[in-house]
Amino acid sequence: MSRTHGHDLSRDTIAAVATPPGVGGVGVVRLSGPSAAVCALRIFQPSAAGFSGFSPRYMHHGRILAPSVDALDARIVDEVLAVHFPAPNSFTGEDVVEIHGHGGPLVVAEVLRAVLSAGDDLDVREARPGEFSKRAFLNGKMDLVQAEAVAEAVAADSPAGLALAQTRLAGGLGRRVADLRDRLEALRVQLCIAVDFPDEEVECLPPDALARDVRELIDSLQALAGAASRRRVWEEGGLVVLAGRVNAGKSSLLNAIAGSNRAIVTDRAGTTRDYLEERLLLDGLPVTLVDTAGLRADGELLTGELDPVEAEGVSRSRNLAARADLLVLVLDGAREEPLAEPERELLAHLDASGVLVALNKADTWAQQEQPSVRDPLSRIADTLQSLGLGSLEIIPLSAAQGVGVDDLTRAIRRCLAGGDTPPRPGELAPNLRQARAMHRAAGELDGLLQDLDAGIPYDVLGVRLETASHALAEITGAIASHDVLNAIFDSFCIGK
Repeated sequence: MSRTHGHDLSRDTIAAVATPPGVGGVGVVRLSGPSAAVCALRIFQPSAAGFSGFSPRYMHHGRILAPSVDALDARIVDEVLAVHFPAPNSFTGEDVVEIHGHGGPLVVAEVLRAVLSAGDDLDVREARPGEFSKRAFLNGKMDLVQAEAVAEAVAADSPAGLALAQTRLAGGLGRRVADLRDRLEALRVQLCIAVDFPDEEVECLPPDALARDVRELIDSLQALAGAASRRRVWEEGGLVVLAGRVNAGKSSLLNAIAGSNRAIVTDRAGTTRDYLEERLLLDGLPVTLVDTAGLRADGELLTGELDPVEAEGVSRSRNLAARADLLVLVLDGAREEPLAEPERELLAHLDASGVLVALNKADTWAQQEQPSVRDPLSRIADTLQSLGLGSLEIIPLSAAQGVGVDDLTRAIRRCLAGGDTPPRPGELAPNLRQARAMHRAAGELDGLLQDLDAGIPYDVLGVRLETASHALAEITGAIASHDVLNAIFDSFCIGK
């Protein structure tokens, strides 16, 4: 079913490189629109004798020639395979031609230049970002959830994230949202019957049954929307910031987790003056791990005694800590007072639910001939308790020896992903835009329940249902404004 009503679907033909930038074995230039085949035939020289045009969905071997006034002087651009997908049986629902050539960036650029030159009088132009997927949506080849999933699947950083995107691409989430909207519309019909035929003996939904059905819908919407944060972590990854005083062992811990000597480690305080990032997978969960400059107390910063470069690094560290998905506070277990002013100042400005405590240098405790009366773990636990932070998880480890590092990585993964279990096959998880629309719909339904308790008439309640239904329609694109569509598809890569 086409969705072109209310949207101007241009009749020109678009072309773009459909494969990622860089060097590869194969590069693809895609054309879509009414002049796709005509334009491609102008520059395609078949190798097979008796060629009379593209056969649908058949790979034709040949060469791409740069357009020339004199056919004898035509320059060979690349040796290619070309395939034609006639409308409506194509990705976009339009006539599509794909030219598969060699994957060097100069080669594919030359093929695209030849296409645009040959189609100059055919209204062939370079595609805008996301325009192929947008045309597929407008021509009814996919709903808006599936269109977004195209870009999300391409950008997925982990197998679990890819699986979630593929579930949306297959239409699972769109079908679930459509089912919930159908249930909303059925309730609207029953309310309309009660309003339009008050004196007729027709079946009308009583208030208690209406409230029950609405609560079920709210529960379903909230459960779906609640999976959005899980989707974001598995698909986009989490930002994990290592923070702590100078020489607490943050750089050693980064190296231990990453399995490489990514950060410079010395005994000198303040070695890390800016932050270092490492992108990695923790048992399938994508994580950006950041080693920051050592914390200093506010008093140290105000005196101006610090090197200006280190002071700027400390400032950046605090900013990163504030926006981290998870902060790992690295404490030096060899210190007499591991949890001192700099760490306390940092904790005072953070949500404890997003903090883990890594008590480093645990191997030094056993080396003490006369260990302190109470080990650092007990002392820190008591200190956190006195600060109202007794719920923080403390993980003793030795970054230098690699002891306890696996315990920390498991805890990081558990905190970010909400558990150790990766997404199940077919699990539904919306993106942020979709989750916000679900929250709006659930909010309207919650307001309906309050209105129902207040004795508001059914015709007014019907407006609540209509607004909630509209919010769900925005998810799949059954109702979508130009601004919403442009915002979504403009974020795509060119060629998608």
